[in-house]
Amino acid sequence: MSGDRIVPASGVVHWIGTGLSTGRSGLGLLCERAERLRLWDRTAERADRRLAALGLTGRAEARALRPGALEAQVRPGDVVVSMLPATEHPALLRLAVDRGAHFACTSYTSEALDEQAAVAAGAGLVVLTEAGLDPGIDHLMSHQLVERAREEVGDRAASVTFTSYCGGIPAEPNDFRYRFSWAPYGVLAALRSPAHHIDGGRRSTVRHPWQATRTVVLGGEPFEVYPNRDSLPFVAQYRVPDGWHLDTFVRGTLRNTGWRAAWTEVFDTVLTDDETRIRALAKELADRYPTTEADRDRVVLSVDLTVENPAGGTRWQGSQLLDLTGDETESAMARCVSLPLAHGVTRILDGALPAGLNRAAEDPDEAARWLRFLAAHGVATTYTQTPPTGPGVEP
Repeated sequence: MSGDRIVPASGVVHWIGTGLSTGRSGLGLLCERAERLRLWDRTAERADRRLAALGLTGRAEARALRPGALEAQVRPGDVVVSMLPATEHPALLRLAVDRGAHFACTSYTSEALDEQAAVAAGAGLVVLTEAGLDPGIDHLMSHQLVERAREEVGDRAASVTFTSYCGGIPAEPNDFRYRFSWAPYGVLAALRSPAHHIDGGRRSTVRHPWQATRTVVLGGEPFEVYPNRDSLPFVAQYRVPDGWHLDTFVRGTLRNTGWRAAWTEVFDTVLTDDETRIRALAKELADRYPTTEADRDRVVLSVDLTVENPAGGTRWQGSQLLDLTGDETESAMARCVSLPLAHGVTRILDGALPAGLNRAAEDPDEAARWLRFLAAHGVATTYTQTPPTGPGVEP
């Protein structure tokens, strides 16, 4: 089959996993748009309970994820949506490809997913990844900023700064400046991974990411930010022109002010590299700082792009800010993760995405379409562009 031909969507969506990122907004959208929505969990009873908690009883079919059950029900043209841990995605993608089904998840693209996506492309199947909050909405904002700047300054620029910071934080900061809505071990494990980014015009590696913490002010409010993972591949992914000299390019994590001081015990433990101690601390933190029904979370995502004049001043500067607080109906994190993913699934149902690998929306026009949809459904971003400054600029 030619990779130019898309397998028509059947209208059936298999949503696998019912964790806290499975939100009312995203799942509710698919209840409206899909011909049939099946929610899979370890037992059908657990899936039914999640539907009830989301106010969606009777609008989706509960299924038990027993051995062989999913394989038996996935048909050509279905969409398999994985909300399981990232380690489970490759197996589910292989299952989808084997069954002639499309696939979607919110996690970063891995080598294993990339390999399977190439097979999917040849079979006319869509593979959608990085379609949640971070990665996901941050990609939409970044593509839009890069394109707007390129239209104004062209493909050559002597000094460019790009930053993207995202965090899920307590709406009301506690003494620890954080609450855990999932297993703390994953958060601690991420702190053990070095961060790669561009700083001062050169590639830089920070062995312990929190040691590069700095303060940023967004909307008049200070936050602490630090680099994470590997920012470097996103220079190409965001289609930054080769003729732009990058002074700074960093994707990172955002926390409430006071986070670094409050986490001293955590950092000291991570530095020991003692797996037993780290896991013991993770368990202790889960008990000490859980997210309860009474707690409200907040999502803050900021993307900023600045092009400076060699002689001083700013040639172009634009930013996008998402700041959302959860309420009694849905957490901010669940809405910001599940809604863009569900919208991406509707684009698969509509036959609007090409076969093979798609990372959220990589085309600026498609990214704008996603952002308009999100804004219409309660996840609005604020775009700000500041006037140029410096020599030669009319006062």
